[in-house]
Formats: sequence, C-alpha cells, structure tokens
Amino acid sequence: MGSKLISVSAALLVLTACSMNPPLATPALPVADRYHADAAAGAMPAWRPMLPDPVLQQLVELSLANNRDLREAVLNVAAVQAQYQLQDAARLPVPEASGGGSRQRLSSAEAPRGAVQQQTSAGIGISAFELDLFGRLRSLSDAALARYLASVEGQRAARLALIAAVADAYLELRLTEQQAALTERTLQDWRLSLQLTERLHGARQRSGLDVAQAAGQVATAEADLHARERALQLARNHLELLLGTALPADLAPGGALAGQPVLTTLPAGVPSDLLTRRPDIMQAEQTLAAANADIGAARAAFFPRIALTASAGYSSAGMGSLFRGSNRSWSFAPQITQPIFQRGQLRAELRLAEVRKAIAVVQYERAIQSAFREVNDALDSNRSYQQQIVAQQRVVETAARRERLLTLRYSAGLDNRLELLDAQRQSYSAQSALLELRRDHFKSAIGLYKALGGGVD
Repeated sequence: MGSKLISVSAALLVLTACSMNPPLATPALPVADRYHADAAAGAMPAWRPMLPDPVLQQLVELSLANNRDLREAVLNVAAVQAQYQLQDAARLPVPEASGGGSRQRLSSAEAPRGAVQQQTSAGIGISAFELDLFGRLRSLSDAALARYLASVEGQRAARLALIAAVADAYLELRLTEQQAALTERTLQDWRLSLQLTERLHGARQRSGLDVAQAAGQVATAEADLHARERALQLARNHLELLLGTALPADLAPGGALAGQPVLTTLPAGVPSDLLTRRPDIMQAEQTLAAANADIGAARAAFFPRIALTASAGYSSAGMGSLFRGSNRSWSFAPQITQPIFQRGQLRAELRLAEVRKAIAVVQYERAIQSAFREVNDALDSNRSYQQQIVAQQRVVETAARRERLLTLRYSAGLDNRLELLDAQRQSYSAQSALLELRRDHFKSAIGLYKALGGGVD
C-alpha cells in the first residue's frame, strides 16, 4: 500500500510542469560596440600572472585566507544556498512513517464491567502537499535559485575587489617606503649643503642669510621625513586590515616601483566580453532572472491551490494481528482553495513584481554602463600614464643635472644660494612625482584588470 501511495505521488508530480514565468530576454547592450582606445582581444590572466611580484602574491594569499569581508561573502552564499534548498524542497512530497497505539478502560455505562479497548496503527502518508499545477512553487524555486547564483557572483566580485584592494595597498606601501627613502637621502644631501654653507660663511664668502636658508631647507626635509614615516605606518595599518592578520615578520622586501610588480598590458577585447567576465554584471543578470520568476509566482497565485493529504497503512485492536491483510486502511483527502476576496491584493503583488523586474532591468543596464565607463577610463589612463612617465623621467634627469651644475657654481661662488635652493627643491619634487606616477600607472592597470572582471584563477 505504501508503494502505491508513492507511485500516486510521483504521478501527481508530472502535473506540476506548468510555469507562468514570462519570457526572459536580457536587454541589448546600452553602450557602444567598441572602447575609446584600441583594445586587443584575448584571455584575461589569472591574478598570479597579473601580479608577478612574489611579495604581493604572498599578501594576496593571506588576504584570501583571512579577510573578514570575504568570509562574510562566503557565508552569505551558504545562507542563500540553504534558502534555495528549503524552497526547492517544498515542490516534493514528504512521506512520513507513523505508528501509534492507545489503550483505555471504558466506563460501565459504555461496556459491561468496564471493558478495556485497545487500538494499534502503523502506516505511511503525506500531509498538505501542494500540487503545483500552475507553477507557483516552481517559480518560487526558480527565483531562489537565481538569487543563489547571484550570491555566488557576489562572492566572486568580493574576491576580485579584495585582490585589487590588496594590490593597491601594497603599491601604496611601496610608494611610502620609497618616498621615505628619497626624503632621507635628500635630507642627508641638504645637511651636507648646510655644512658647506656654514664653512663658506665662516670664511666670509657667504652671508648669514644663506645659512638661514640652508637651515630652513634642512628643517623642511626633516618635517617631510616625519610625514613620510607617518604615511608609511598608516599604509601598513591599512594593508593589515585588508589581510585580516598582521604582516608576516619574515616578509621579504618589496621591489622598487621602477620594476614590474603589476602587468600593464591587458587584453580588453570588446564590450560584450564583460557580460561573461564581470561578476557584478552576472550578479545583476541573475537578480533580473529572480525578479522574472517572482512575476510567475504572482501570476500563479490567482489560480486555485490544490493540496493533498493521504495515508495508507494498517489498523487493528491488537499488535499481533496488526499487519494482516484484512486490517489495511487508507485515507485520501484532497483540498482546493480559490482566492475570492484577495483579488486586489494579488493584483498589487503582481504589479509590485513587475515593477521590481523593471528596476532589475535598469540595474542590469546600469551595471553594464558602469563597467564600460570603468574600462574606458582605465584604458585611457593606462596609455597616458606611459607617455607621462617618459616625460617625467626627462624632468628628473634635467633637474638632477641642473642641481649638480648649480652646486658646483655655488661652491665656486658664482651663483647665489637661492638658485641652488630652487634647483634642489625642483629635483626633489621631480623624483617624488615620478614615484607617484609609477604608482598611479600600476594602480590604473589594476583598475583595468578589475574593470574587465579579472581572470579565471
């Protein structure tokens, strides 16, 4: 009898194949068909080839293992997955085995000399199982699945954002270290210049004004060095927050910004590639699919709901004779409900679902437009940074040559202190600006990598 009940339940499931979800057609790309700058096509590198600096790779691995925001994203995926499993389970009947017994003594008015009555039962059944003839439960399950897939893409987006943030923070740390080293070298040079000025003043070849200017220049460099040291510590603190743990004590020294800690040439391809690369776009697409399925569930709510309660088993007055064929029993109780006075509420729920889908479409298009703009910005910046760095390198070389010549002329008494002071400051500023440009160039490449959706790791 139990097998017959299961067979009937399985047959009823065949009737639940209807779906009232509207056709889902993603909108056309609301952007141009090509980027502003020339972009080569090809596969995106994974994050390790993208970030060849071994120290940076070590830091990224630490962050992926310890960052709390990423852990939260992983847990959110697990929570949404559990919600989907709960919703999908509602589409299937849940057979339940039951057994029981009762024993009671009847009153003398009901039976002579207070007879004892006994009843024993055992069986299998299903309770209030909804036959999804109009696809309401299926639509709810589809919506839950799409939201789960959206959360998976959200986790990918969080992972990509974390990798980019760690790389940016690492570059900031390298910049502050090299700026501090530059300031310290400059301070030593300016102290030597002060000593030279003091000797010339002692020989009555320079005025006290020159000594005051040189001393003020040294004090300025000392103040700059304290600022650089503070910026260095703040950069370390920020990096440790992203890592979720302290910087390793045995961390190797990082490479210079003049090296190649980050790839700067990436295959951007065409805008349509973003639909399969960018996790935030794929997340928006799954959110749109969930909103579309919600419309199907709202439509199905207008139709009757059919619920089934059924059981089959045995019932007898004695345990010993419980499973005899003559003691078989069954029950079958279908129930149908039809909304009558809820039409206004159901129409409002359908309208709400349709508006939410329209919002999801706008969000999907906006995600594509934002991605297109980010890629264009990064491509344009990457090209201009390369040209600017070449020009700034010439500025550094020219300023250093001018400083050397003016130092010789000042030592020979041919020029005044103001000329040398201006040359020293110009050389220092030019070198600092070159460091910042190199940092910005690599950060722009990281921004492009993130904008393109990263590579498969």
